[in-house]
Amino acid sequence: MAEGSSSAGQLEGQQGGPLDPAAQAEEWKAKANELFKAKHYDEAIELYSKAIELNSGVAVYYGNRSMAYLKTESYGYAHTDASKAVELDPSYIKGYYRRASANMALGRFKQALKDFEAVRSVRPRDPDALSKCSECGKIVRQQAFARAIAVDTSKKSVVDSLDLDSISVEEDYKGPRMDGEITAGFMAAALDWFKSQKVLHKKYAYKILLEAHKLLSSLPSLCDIKLPKLQKFTVCGDIHGQYYDLLHIFDLNGVPSTDNPYVSLCLWLCVVS
Repeated sequence: MAEGSSSAGQLEGQQGGPLDPAAQAEEWKAKANELFKAKHYDEAIELYSKAIELNSGVAVYYGNRSMAYLKTESYGYAHTDASKAVELDPSYIKGYYRRASANMALGRFKQALKDFEAVRSVRPRDPDALSKCSECGKIVRQQAFARAIAVDTSKKSVVDSLDLDSISVEEDYKGPRMDGEITAGFMAAALDWFKSQKVLHKKYAYKILLEAHKLLSSLPSLCDIKLPKLQKFTVCGDIHGQYYDLLHIFDLNGVPSTDNPYVSLCLWLCVVS
C-alpha cells in the first residue's frame, strides 16, 4: 500500500495562503494515496508525478509511484522509481522490496534475490519477504543448474572431427593392433596389455571411444533387457576404477560377450525381466 497519507487541511498555510512547493507536494501525495486505495492506479500515478515535480528529493514519492506502476504491470517504470527511491534514501526498505518485485516480474531473478535478501536482513520475520526470498532463491538455483547442464548444439562435437585414417601407428609400437573392426581377440590382447601397465595406441583408444559413443547414442536412457530363462547375467557393481578388480571379476565370471552378458551399475541402470 502507498504510505504517508495525511489530510489536505493539515497542509494549508496558517493564514490560508498558497502552499509552498513542499507542502503542495505532500497534498498531491495524500490525494494520490486515496486514489491508490480506491485502486485508481493510473490517476494515482499522475498525482505522485505532480508531487515529484514539486519536490523531487523525497524517496517515498518514488516508492509510492513504483508501487502504483507495479499494480499496472509497468514493471520497467516500477524498477526505475524503486531504484531512485533507494538512491535518495538507502534505508528506505520498501524501495528494495518494490525493486525486487519489479525485477522478479522482469525475469531478473538474481537481482531480485539480492534486494529480497536486503529486506530479509532488516525484517527477518516478515513472512512475505521470507516467502519471496525463498521462491526467488529457488529459481536462481534452478537457472544455475540449467546453465550447468546446458549443451551448446551449435558447437561441433569432437566425435565428428576425428579422422582415424589420418592417425598412423608407429612401427615400434608393440601393443595390440586392430585391423578394421574391434574384435574379441583384440580386446583380449588389450586386457593383457593393460595388465602389464602399458598404454594402448591413441588410434585404437579413439576407435573404442567412437564405437562406444555410436552404440550408446543409439540406446534409450532406460533399457529393458529380456533374457532366456536360466541364462546367466552378471551385474557388476561400481569398482571405482580398480582395473585389477575388474580382471578378477572376469576370471570368476568370464569376459563379457553375447553369451555372457554383463551390466555395470556404475554406468547405467538396467531393468531386467
